[in-house]
Amino acid sequence: MGAQLAGGDTRGHRMRRRPMSDINVTPLVDVMLVLLIVFMVTAPLLTVGVQVDLPKTQASAIPGQDEPLTITIDSKGGVFLQETGVELDALVPRLTAIANGALDRRIFVRGDQAVNYGKVLEVMGVVNAAGFTKVALIGNPPQGGSSNTRRR
Repeated sequence: MGAQLAGGDTRGHRMRRRPMSDINVTPLVDVMLVLLIVFMVTAPLLTVGVQVDLPKTQASAIPGQDEPLTITIDSKGGVFLQETGVELDALVPRLTAIANGALDRRIFVRGDQAVNYGKVLEVMGVVNAAGFTKVALIGNPPQGGSSNTRRR
């Protein structure tokens, strides 16, 4: 009578393990949650490229499905298309190229609170003279958080 080792087979053969056919999803879920948090934190930081101090306004938001083009005028009078600095003479050709000739594309003009109002009107005039019909000014809502707006 021979002694039997723990976990050993009496015939001297090793027991084989069957391959595991289940996928462990715990690491996948962990990675996805971390990515979700990273995107939630970074998404608001990616919306505005040029820092300007926008004036407060009581106007309501403009509804729309397409992503608008943004023209920004900083406090020194510099003009930016999206996040790229551009001369006023080169603004219309670039707008036309980006919009693929669609003159009904929404364009938002963001002017710093400290910039001369004449500069904002000059930029809007150049864009409007080029034939773009949907040009709007952007401002910040008032700090009180009230959503009451008067309609005329």
